[in-house]
Amino acid sequence: MTTLADPVPGGRPGDVERATALSGELSGRGVHGVVLSYVDTAGIGRVKTVPTARLASSAAWGVGMSPVFDTFLANDSIVTTNVLGSPDGDLRLYPDLDQLVVLAGQPGWAWAPVDRITQDGERHPGCSRTFLRRVVTEAAERHGLNFKAAVEVEWTVARGDAPGDTFVPATTGPAYGAARQVELGGYTADLLAACAAQGLDVEQVHPEYAAGQFEITVGAVDPVAAADRSVLVRQTVRAVAQRHGLRVSFAPAVVGQGVGNGGHVHLSAWRDGVNLHSGGEGRYGMTAGAESFTAGLLAHMPGLTAVTAPSPASYLRLRPSQWAGVFTAWGRETRETALRVVTGTAGLRDQAANLEIKPVDLAANPYLAIGCLITAGLDGLTSSAALPEEITGDPARLTEAEAAARGVRRLPVSLERAVEEFRADESLRAALGPVLADAVIAVRRGELASVAGLDDDQVAAAYRWKY
Repeated sequence: MTTLADPVPGGRPGDVERATALSGELSGRGVHGVVLSYVDTAGIGRVKTVPTARLASSAAWGVGMSPVFDTFLANDSIVTTNVLGSPDGDLRLYPDLDQLVVLAGQPGWAWAPVDRITQDGERHPGCSRTFLRRVVTEAAERHGLNFKAAVEVEWTVARGDAPGDTFVPATTGPAYGAARQVELGGYTADLLAACAAQGLDVEQVHPEYAAGQFEITVGAVDPVAAADRSVLVRQTVRAVAQRHGLRVSFAPAVVGQGVGNGGHVHLSAWRDGVNLHSGGEGRYGMTAGAESFTAGLLAHMPGLTAVTAPSPASYLRLRPSQWAGVFTAWGRETRETALRVVTGTAGLRDQAANLEIKPVDLAANPYLAIGCLITAGLDGLTSSAALPEEITGDPARLTEAEAAARGVRRLPVSLERAVEEFRADESLRAALGPVLADAVIAVRRGELASVAGLDDDQVAAAYRWKY
């Protein structure tokens, strides 16, 4: 289980004693340091590391980190809001010991996600993991709901010996091809072994569509742990690749044209141990609550894209007829709609039924993305929002009149437009709070300014190795 209690100066009850015991255990296993991991507003993983012997001190008093990183861009430039972006101040990073793992792909290291609090012991309003914990806690308290979530991880494998920052696929096999699996079979076997050693229950790892592209999926867990897993999986994919002389990219697009890397989120709502997406009287077994939850997601999807598709490179991927889900529509197993209703196989539907949210990529901060998705769904559930009719096939084939009649809108075609939609979405901004919402807007505008005047290929190159 994920630790849901806020950190406190001196440590949460039992944490210091537990960290002391863990420190000795880790040292006995040859672990010399612990990676303290969080994700910034731009979706970049940032870390501090401490010697294993300092784990107990970290659990008690945290580790210092400037709040300026909340307004870092992917290229490490800094933007400002009226609260964030100055050189002043300090935060404390507190590891979640429940999620600490020994990194099989990086011998000598362990890893743990962190929550961030102020030096006075208050929640840091810019901490995305704290935001997601709050959303999950309030959903349980106000609605009696729990959630299960999982993030698909797609990545592109490149040759590590390619000159400079050029992209040369590490495999020439066709999409989903057996040849591709054979060519990189040693790498993916080691990846599976590392994931197993870290307690990650991998469901699939396989070649994907684009050149050099692969995908890995892990089992659904509580939303905070799902976001943690997304970060840990990428840490592992990258570390194992490096040991094989390979280079990987999780960027939404590694080249200007073609299919990019997604980070689709699977999400299901549960009450009293019962999956709301199965066994109901609604369409495909959805309960009334599940239909309204889905309707809420659809209604907020334009504004959500500023969080789920936060990079200028995201919009090189979000193109029609590429299974990226760029229309405000839903359908059962429909891969061109923003929301794909997954019913699961007969006999497993009470456990497997869920929603797949497709306009998400791995430039997204997973804590922000999942927290905002749950917020949007709850808004629909609270208002008993009506779910529109299902769309089958490719919505791009609808005429303008047909799309309007069926309530199908094209999602924002640029990050600039996504930010405008986000600014207009009062529910999302209120859920994030003014500090975090303003950081989202400032960072997105900063990213846009950083690539002003670049063509598609240049935008893809600018972010290719940032994620």
